[in-house]
This record gives sequence, C-alpha cells and structure tokens, in this order.
Amino acid sequence: MKFRKDPDRSHHEILVELHDSLDRRYRPEDVADLVLQALEGRLSRRERVVLGRAAKHSSRKTAWFSSMSADYVRPVGGARQVAAATRLFERSVEVDPDDPESLLEFAATMGDAIRWAPDRSDFLADRLNRQSRTEAGMELSKRQYNRRFRMLRRLAAKAGTLGLEQDKRRLLMVGVTGFGAGIPRERFLADPDAACFVAYYTARRKLRREFSLSGRENPFDEIASILLDRCTDGSDWWMIAQVRTTPDVLEHLTEEERGRLLGQWSAVMRHSAGMLRDRWDPATDRTSMIVRRGDDSSTWNNLAAAYNAARAGWLACLASLDALDLLDVACPGKAMRLMAADLAAWHQSSGSDVDPNTAVWAALPPPWEVLDGIQVSTRADVEAACRTAGLDPEKCGWTAPAARRGAAVFRPTPELVHGVSVADPVWASLLRRAGAFSGKPLKPELAADACHGLVSGVVVSDLPAADRPPQ
Repeated sequence: MKFRKDPDRSHHEILVELHDSLDRRYRPEDVADLVLQALEGRLSRRERVVLGRAAKHSSRKTAWFSSMSADYVRPVGGARQVAAATRLFERSVEVDPDDPESLLEFAATMGDAIRWAPDRSDFLADRLNRQSRTEAGMELSKRQYNRRFRMLRRLAAKAGTLGLEQDKRRLLMVGVTGFGAGIPRERFLADPDAACFVAYYTARRKLRREFSLSGRENPFDEIASILLDRCTDGSDWWMIAQVRTTPDVLEHLTEEERGRLLGQWSAVMRHSAGMLRDRWDPATDRTSMIVRRGDDSSTWNNLAAAYNAARAGWLACLASLDALDLLDVACPGKAMRLMAADLAAWHQSSGSDVDPNTAVWAALPPPWEVLDGIQVSTRADVEAACRTAGLDPEKCGWTAPAARRGAAVFRPTPELVHGVSVADPVWASLLRRAGAFSGKPLKPELAADACHGLVSGVVVSDLPAADRPPQ
C-alpha cells in the first residue's frame, strides 16, 4: 500500500483519505499520522506527543512499507461476463457490472431476444425446441441458441454470487467497524474531531489476530482515548455511536436515536444469524469448535464476528433504554469462532483449556434457532450456563454489555503472516508467498529461501515447541 506523501495537502484532502480508510485496512500508525496532519494547530502538547508515538511508525515517517494488505478483498464484478454477452448478442445495454440487480436486469433484457427470463433458466426444462424458436421468429441454430442460453444462465449465477459476496463483505465490515463503513462523507467531514476518533478507533478494531495464547487486546487504546476526549457536547455523537456503542457514547444520544440504533443492530443480528445457520455443519463439535478439513472457517468467523458485534450493540442499546428485561423472554447467545487445531493443541499443552465461553455456547441453543423461534433461550438459561462454566454472565457480555476495560497502551502493528509475527516485511512477503504457517506444505520453488529465513530467526512470535524454527 502506498500512502500519499504530499506535504502540501489540505486538511480537507486528509480528512477525505481518513474517510476512505473506513472501508479499508490502514494500520493505526498510518491513521495516527493522518490525524496529526488533519488536526494540525488544534492539538495540545500532550495530544501531539501521544499521537506522535504511533505516527513515528507510519509508512510516511519511516519511508518503509508493510507486506500486509491495506484493504479487504473486494468482490469481483461482472464486467467480463457483460463484455462476453455484449459480443455474443451483438447488442449494447447500459449496465452497472458491480450491481447484482443491474446485472440481473441486463441478463433479462438480453434474454428477451431468445425468450429467456431469470425464473425460466433451467437448461433442460426451459429451453425452446426448434418449433418454438421458429414460431418466435428466431433465426438461430440450436448451437447458437444454446450458447446464448448458457451465457444468460452464467450472468444470472454471477449476479447471485456477486450479491452474496458483497453481503458477506458488508457483514465483515460490520464485524470490524460497526456501521463505520457506511458513514456518509459529508457527515464525516463536517466534524473533524469526531471523524479522527472514528477513523483511528476503527483502524484499531481492524487489527489482525495474532497466533498466541492471549486474547485480543482492547482496541480502545490511549490514542483513541485522547481523541474521544476531544469530542464535546456539540460533536456528532450519532456518528461516533456507529463505531462505538458504549454507555459513555450512548448517553449523548436522544432516546429516539438509541431506539433507531437498536433497530439497526437487531436487523444485522438476525441477518448474520441466518447466514450462520446456512453455514453451520451439524458434525462440528460445539464443545471445542475446532476447525475440520473442508470447513470455510474464514467465512464462519467473519459472520460470527458480525453477529457478536451486532449482539453487543443490541445489548448496549437495550441497557441504555432500560429494556434488558426483554431478555427474560428471549436471550440469544453468542456465536463462537472456529479455532485452528494447532492453536487448540497449544492451549492444551500449555495447561489451559478451551475458552469457557465455548462451554456456554455449547450448552445453549444455536442463536439462529432462538431468533427463529424454534427453541427457547431466556436470561435464566444463559445465567445458568454461565454459572456452570464459571463465568459472570454480565461481566462477560452474555446478559449485559461487557464490562468496560481500561485503555490499552499503543504498540506498533506487528508484521503478521497467518497470525505469526515476522521481524521484516520483505521476509514476511516471501514467507506468505511460500505458504509458511498456512497449514499447507511450503511451495517447492520457495521452500529453501523460506527455511533459510526461518532458521535465521525472522520469526519473533512465541510459538509452541513443535512449530518453532530449528536453531
């Protein structure tokens, strides 16, 4: 990722880049550097010092780079299929290849020429025979007709796939930013103080998981704290609440705004739960949640993150409206992530056990069945499961907003390869291309170089003994 280094950029241009970062994956230190520029002349000495601790590690200040992508994978549109259909039908129709609905309308319009429609696309049952084609005035051979029919089927399938992938990416962004990626640019630019907090805090939330025995650190660090402290009663707290749904933020919203936010979180919670239901494999052991061969753990974990973020926001809004009594009727539980087998084995070998939250998840009905009304799970049920697992249901976020943690101390973003920290981005890039730490054999053409780097000590993570590079 190359960051713009023009020293003469205006504050407006810097804020525009900060807004663009909401939908991407900038490192916190790069965002901190942009914040320093955006708020230049408005920061206290202490604020400059704290922000400077992070900004000095930015790509602009170090003239260095990261091997890690600064964006999330984006679904590929249907431009290639549109171009092929345009050539085949010898007809041009206006279409947005990145919009699934537009793609489907394009296919339907093209299909008029051969009496094809999205709801009549079965290759065996819906094709016209020779007599029907003649009666319809088609001067096409069977081969040419079949080519067009297949093309339209592929277009319709592409529209469906594109819509699903865009939906998955949207939920991925909800899991890591809340509703931050959907904040309008005009609203973002109108309040620089709130905007800088939103941009930095979401960057912290997007940090990659590290392969370690310790959990994720609090995304709300000392820099996020001072940026939030800059916000006053006149700040855009509705925008802030899109990314941080906590009591200290919700208290600045009106009751109507809190109710609206509750509705947003409820909708996402139900939608993501439905997608989890469609991907749940009944053969998975709910008591361990260890990933098995063939599992799409990335999709499951992203959807689980979206569901849990929505559930946490929903609980926070209920609490702010003094409506937690609703949990006495229905209290859907959390959704657990799938864990890599090697990480689970490391936990076991180190004397620790499975996360006790997993035991609660296993003891309760799946959340999608609770939301669909198939099974019942009340606050009393959740509290009983938590007591059995040795957890406090309120402090752990099962029946109330999770307890607030202290602000973390900023530390530079580690260079990660599948969660393993590597000392140098060049080596990290090579190890990633070689397939190191991916659970698969090293690529033969890169194996020698990768092994040389591993032996040289480029890995700085603590790893289980079996995974440590040879000395």
